[in-house]
Amino acid sequence: MRRAFLAAALFASAPAQAASVNLAMDEVHTLTFKKPVATVYVGNPAIADITMIDARHAFVQGKSFGRTNMVALNADGAQVFNTAIMVTGSGAGIVTLNRGAQRVTYSCAGTRCEPTATPGDSTESFQQLNQQATQHESAARAAATTSR
Repeated sequence: MRRAFLAAALFASAPAQAASVNLAMDEVHTLTFKKPVATVYVGNPAIADITMIDARHAFVQGKSFGRTNMVALNADGAQVFNTAIMVTGSGAGIVTLNRGAQRVTYSCAGTRCEPTATPGDSTESFQQLNQQATQHESAARAAATTSR
């Protein structure tokens, strides 16, 4: 009887182990914690990023393909949450074109496909698309600043 009680007490005080978080790269999911959280750690921030909304809610963003974990601590430093995070490819609407060792990824909507910079694509394609996206973002920021 004492062993059963001790086992139940240990299980009740153990940190919450959520089912793993599975999301696609460049997607965001919301996590809800059962207990307030003060600190969050991500095993590999190159794979996923966590942004706290408040003490019980956080955004998880898939940044790159792979698997990592997340641990959350309460104000006393005790672990209250621990889960695996799996970031996969986007799936639907994504087409990958392989030409030997060269790879280019396209995002398709309806009847039109546009190249999209994806880790693993050929260096030339990836850099060109990132440069175009950066120039587009800079132009949009400049337009927003001058229109105030």
